[in-house]
Amino acid sequence: MAPTALSCKECKSRYPLDARYVCEACFGPLEVAYEAAVWDVQTLKRKIQAGPPGIWRYADFLPFTGRPRDPLEPGMTPLVRADRLAERLGLGELWVKNDAANPTHSFKDRVVAVAIAKAQELGFETVACASTGNLANAVAAHAAAAGLASYVFVPADLEEQKLLATGIYGTNLVGVRGNYDDVNRLCTELCEERPWAFVNVNLRPYYAEGSKTLAYETVEQLGWTLPDRVVVPIASGSLFTKIARGFNEWLELGLVSGELPAFNGAQAQGCSPVATAYAEGWEVCKPQKPDTIAKSLAIGNPADGPYALELARSSGGAIDSVTDDEIKAGIRLLAETTGIFTETAGGVTVATLAKLAERGAIDRSERVVAYITGEGLKTLDAARDSFHMHEIEPSIEALDAELAASAASS
Repeated sequence: MAPTALSCKECKSRYPLDARYVCEACFGPLEVAYEAAVWDVQTLKRKIQAGPPGIWRYADFLPFTGRPRDPLEPGMTPLVRADRLAERLGLGELWVKNDAANPTHSFKDRVVAVAIAKAQELGFETVACASTGNLANAVAAHAAAAGLASYVFVPADLEEQKLLATGIYGTNLVGVRGNYDDVNRLCTELCEERPWAFVNVNLRPYYAEGSKTLAYETVEQLGWTLPDRVVVPIASGSLFTKIARGFNEWLELGLVSGELPAFNGAQAQGCSPVATAYAEGWEVCKPQKPDTIAKSLAIGNPADGPYALELARSSGGAIDSVTDDEIKAGIRLLAETTGIFTETAGGVTVATLAKLAERGAIDRSERVVAYITGEGLKTLDAARDSFHMHEIEPSIEALDAELAASAASS
């Protein structure tokens, strides 16, 4: 698939493959358009499988004419068969795609790797981003590895773990007194004033393409087959819609057969513009002021919200929201049944999965994939309430007494 142009998702106007993100004719968002070549399916599968063990094995489906050099190549993260979690929820076949196993421990490594490679191709020397945390980590790390200067803009009240894991790479870390939408507005203004590549502003059409690799990997790891249903967290809506695009591209090329899975979106109740629009039957999302522990999903005015709504409805899925208490319970449930410690966004995904199972929305015959997008060590405060340690003197008698007292009180 050769990249040919940037195309408006609304009016289909076409533009050169440069640094731009909005249509001049209708102000719609831009995405990369490709021209598909004719390939023998088996030859193409062998070509993919002979590639490197990360996202660049899919370079033929990304916006480059060759394979970029990438010292931190992310991707090919574990797809874990979650039988104990499935049993707990009353489900049949359940898989967890653990994207915390990337270089900076979130799926953002995928989108940043693509954006940084495009920034270098276009001649930028400085990269930047507006972030709720995970993107900040990824931009700082990948810029350092590529030898590029970087500026990272975040809400000033971000989790300390994410701030520390960003500043360590030597980036220019800027805390903005406001929420993510305030940060994003500032970066949109700066994009017009500074000769910088903002990965999720003027490079957004390329950046978003990195999320497709989650779909490609899922297909490969399931033996070149599709799941019946996926559960994906929604912030801007880009991850949700690009996973679908990845599945559709391979369906159109004949690399996989079947139908697009049902897409279930997951949001935190304290910032749920897409879930609210879905529940109310709206076509667009009304902006909300975020108030949730799931800060990585706290985007009150999601750019791809309308497209996420359309996808959920057309695929037979839905978009749900869960409370902060349910998010914490989801983090604990995933850890206790799979050994995977996720951040709050993953707690949103698991809590939504549990809600779907409880209301009977998932048939036991379905193969389900839940996407975990970040590492639990980034949001430790969300797990503090569930922490307990038995403290004893160094003797067997003290241990027995403590365990007996604990059992009696529980």
